[in-house]
Amino acid sequence: MRTIFCILDSLGCGALPDAALYGDAASNTLRHILEAVPTLYLPNLQRLGLGHILELPQVPEVATPLASFGKMMMASPGKDTITGHWEMTGIRLERPFPLYPQGFPGEIITALQERIGRSTLGNVAASGTEIIERLGAEHRRTGYPIVYTSADSVFQIAAHEEVISLEELYHICQSARDILQGGHRVARVIARPFIGEPGSLRRTANRHDYAVEPMRPNLLTILQDAGISVHSIGKISDIFCQVGITDSSPTRNNLEGLMILEGLLAQQQEQGFYFLNLVDFDALYGHRNNPVGYAAALAEYDQFLPRLLQQLHLGDRLVITADHGCDPTIPGTDHTREYVPLLIYTPGRTGQPLGTRTSLADLAASECFARGLNRPLHGEIIPGYDII
Repeated sequence: MRTIFCILDSLGCGALPDAALYGDAASNTLRHILEAVPTLYLPNLQRLGLGHILELPQVPEVATPLASFGKMMMASPGKDTITGHWEMTGIRLERPFPLYPQGFPGEIITALQERIGRSTLGNVAASGTEIIERLGAEHRRTGYPIVYTSADSVFQIAAHEEVISLEELYHICQSARDILQGGHRVARVIARPFIGEPGSLRRTANRHDYAVEPMRPNLLTILQDAGISVHSIGKISDIFCQVGITDSSPTRNNLEGLMILEGLLAQQQEQGFYFLNLVDFDALYGHRNNPVGYAAALAEYDQFLPRLLQQLHLGDRLVITADHGCDPTIPGTDHTREYVPLLIYTPGRTGQPLGTRTSLADLAASECFARGLNRPLHGEIIPGYDII
């Protein structure tokens, strides 16, 4: 048995019942992208059963879906990357990570400046692409790193790679991670290096996340303790602070992540677990209000799917889902509180309806059950998961 969790980062499929509390009642990332780009067709996702999850333009139902289909709710409060990914592994948060819509308290910024021996710029909630254009010239003149946050629980530090080396930027971020504890324990500190000149600044692929360490046991630690290899592709290793990870493959884009997964599956016949995050959907298109780019990335993924499915054997399982929404068609640039789609494909099986799961943790419970392992604290077994 090999299982792949393929996370289409931010591909929500409709507002959750409590979405209004987050300002997201109008969100539906998947449907709105298809409505905004009527030339987008997803034939391979359609064959799997995507059109059975919700009514979608250009993606109708099919007579016999190849995958079982449904959608999932996030039971934990919040709508950030860590909350979604952790819940998939059986970790349910009782309270959200802290947010800083007005910027971080003075004592936090002062402590960081004292630790790194230089001042900082920004300390506001802002779009990452907007703030480096706004403060990029001053950053280059002063050498001060740019600190900012968003509607998520993140402390982001941006620096031009020619002004502050990657090594120094990573050191600054680790210092911030050390400081942000207790009541200020944000979910992630993120290094955001960029290059270019004012007017054409762009972030590089040298991003690095410093997340809080996940609680144990979780799906990854349970698998690893059972001697099952856990392969991280993309930012999964950062999200879990390397806890429960056997090996990690960083990626520069979605296509590279898919090709790495394809290569691993071709080489390895063991009972492994493969955890892939495709971040471009969120980072490049959701947060930047770019439904056209998002649509192109979905089409690229859909076109690659047959290559991925060819690598699967009888007994293998491919789970396609998301961690939250990030609707590029509604006001704002932040994540959205949404259901996430669920497709579960195994060669030789026909798809069945899975309904609406009340927690992403059902994936962890079901994966452990299918492998005969002790289940994590949270999550219910998805009927038929062990034979899907």
